[in-house]
Amino acid sequence: MRTKSLVLAFLAPLTLLLTACGDRDRQTIDPLTGGDIQRGIAAISRYGCGTCHIIPGIPGAGGRAGPSLAGMGSRIYVAGMLPNTPPNMIRWLENPQAINAKTVMPNMGVTPKDAADIASYLYTLK
Repeated sequence: MRTKSLVLAFLAPLTLLLTACGDRDRQTIDPLTGGDIQRGIAAISRYGCGTCHIIPGIPGAGGRAGPSLAGMGSRIYVAGMLPNTPPNMIRWLENPQAINAKTVMPNMGVTPKDAADIASYLYTLK
């Protein structure tokens, strides 16, 4: 019983902290990308991004054909060549071949709105 109380005492503040972090991400990231983190999660699943990429926080996203997207929000470059800015991330997601004709990343037909939403989620991955 004591162990259960200790676990609950630890988990309650942790849950509040994680919720606050999520709100802070939404308040700072969404305006930068013009997207929505929660819609980004759904779009990542819908486009099947996890088939090729490991994407933390996305169930089943364990692909190894492309690079892991862990830490994407703190990387210096998108696709190894573009400065990691929201407009560049969105451009890459919409049409990777327009940036690098030799990339193996397929053009998935990501809409501008979905690209902004996906970028919002990816920027939470620090």
